[in-house]
Amino acid sequence: MGLTTALYTALSGLTTNATLLSVAGNNISNINTTGFKASRMTFETQILQNLSPASAPTSNLGGTNPAQIGLGAREGTITRDFSNGSLQLTGVSTDMAIEGNGFFVVDVAGVRRFTRVGAFTLDSNFNLVNPDGGLVQGFAVDDDFNVIEGVVGNVLIPVGILTLAEATSLVRFTGNLNSGGDEATMGSITTSDPLYSDATQTTAAVAGDALATLFDNTGTALFAVGDVITVSGATKGGATLPDKTFEIGPANTTGSDDFGTTLQDFIDFLDDIMGLDTAANPSAGIAVSGAGEIVVTGNTGTVNNIALDTGDIVVNQTTTPTLPFDWTQTQDADGESVRTSFVAFDSLGTAMTIDMSFVLETKDNTGTTWRFYIQSEDDTDLDRVLGSGTVSFDTDGQFATATAASLTIDRNNTGAVTPQTISVSFVNPDGSISALESVTSVVNTLSQDGSAIGTLSGFTISEDGTIVGVFSNSLLRDLGRVVLAKFANPQGLVEVGANLFDVTANSGDPQIVSAGAGGAGRIVGGALELSNVELSEQFINLITATTGFSASSRVLSTSDRLVQELLAAIR
Repeated sequence: MGLTTALYTALSGLTTNATLLSVAGNNISNINTTGFKASRMTFETQILQNLSPASAPTSNLGGTNPAQIGLGAREGTITRDFSNGSLQLTGVSTDMAIEGNGFFVVDVAGVRRFTRVGAFTLDSNFNLVNPDGGLVQGFAVDDDFNVIEGVVGNVLIPVGILTLAEATSLVRFTGNLNSGGDEATMGSITTSDPLYSDATQTTAAVAGDALATLFDNTGTALFAVGDVITVSGATKGGATLPDKTFEIGPANTTGSDDFGTTLQDFIDFLDDIMGLDTAANPSAGIAVSGAGEIVVTGNTGTVNNIALDTGDIVVNQTTTPTLPFDWTQTQDADGESVRTSFVAFDSLGTAMTIDMSFVLETKDNTGTTWRFYIQSEDDTDLDRVLGSGTVSFDTDGQFATATAASLTIDRNNTGAVTPQTISVSFVNPDGSISALESVTSVVNTLSQDGSAIGTLSGFTISEDGTIVGVFSNSLLRDLGRVVLAKFANPQGLVEVGANLFDVTANSGDPQIVSAGAGGAGRIVGGALELSNVELSEQFINLITATTGFSASSRVLSTSDRLVQELLAAIR
């Protein structure tokens, strides 16, 4: 019986130590496997043979302990060590590592699997995949690039394909307005020679007269139906205004910028193309005097000075041009003023040049107030005026208040959102406009939040797994969020190969969360988690296993000799 027990225990020792060798060997072989988790084996005794039971002490005799002979060892448990491995920075944007207890989620042929290995790449359809083609799972984004939590799907990163433009909604300004300048009191006045409604020059023209019935002071008819009037060379604040055309007639047959039949129609055309803001300055505008003169009154401020010379307005410029007007500048605009321009973008990323001028309107014991005018040639209707407001400064020259600090620009028939509203800001953390005495006024655009079209050129991974796309126009937008799975008992997972795990009855169901939530850990982009195998520990396990295996084999050889001795004694 004793020899049989010795042989049985020796055999169990050989078996268990062989298993320990296998576990240690597997750990060592995966020392360089990314994200590998080492296994640990524990032993436990098998059944025991009770030779005698324990007895309790009596008044005449002490108690005795039980006598047992063990029947060998067996494997107790083989568990995974899911502690974090060291991180290795790779610089590869698709690589990810987890610092914590979570698992990446991948879809393998429609079956959800879990892994600690973040060595991901992009496939030809721009899906984020693991080395075996499993589709990495995450939250998508809506049309405004906001992450939609709760709906899990494939992570898509269309580098080089996705394009994006951003409409401007806010423009910030900085600079200094010279408070030592003169207040603006008047605008420029430019007057034409008188016009008449009859060839004998006895009746002065009025605004309602038909253009085809007007005569100059020599009795010459000025216009005919079908004529095209071209305005070219007019200046505003020294800057030349764009050329514009006006067709005389009830319809636009020549593709001109505007058309009409009366002198009032032509005056309205001039008012629009010259950007006269009558809402800000009621005295500004264009009217016909009692003597039949066209009187152009500009807005206050030297940058708003309108200048028209003889020859700036011609009729039928491409055939036999005539000069219908002689102009006389009777008053110049005054007042400290400055003009600046900035580029804004519509919803399609089209650039729009917008002009903004500041005019010193008042200064008193409370500070200074400046009138700003906003205009643009890129407004799709003929009127250049986009808006006007005021900005006030205290006695220290610091920004106090602003009114009507926005503009509205039409983008009709461009395909973009119309009308587009853009706010303007004169105070911000990076530098506000001031109004201190200076040699000259200087205003610059500090920033604007719009952008022309750009293509997704790269991306980064945030700690919460959010994929932040970097576009060629410098815009940053969220493209999605890689999710993590958390388990009540990670040791209950079963490995299915290729560093992938599946759930079991004892692992619990996966809790799908964003990184950093619920103890799932954070994601480190551009890095990989190394194996957590401790090589020195595995060598110790190898030595222990080989020593145990050798000792168990010695039990077998010794038992064999005893059997031989027993058989010899019988013979």
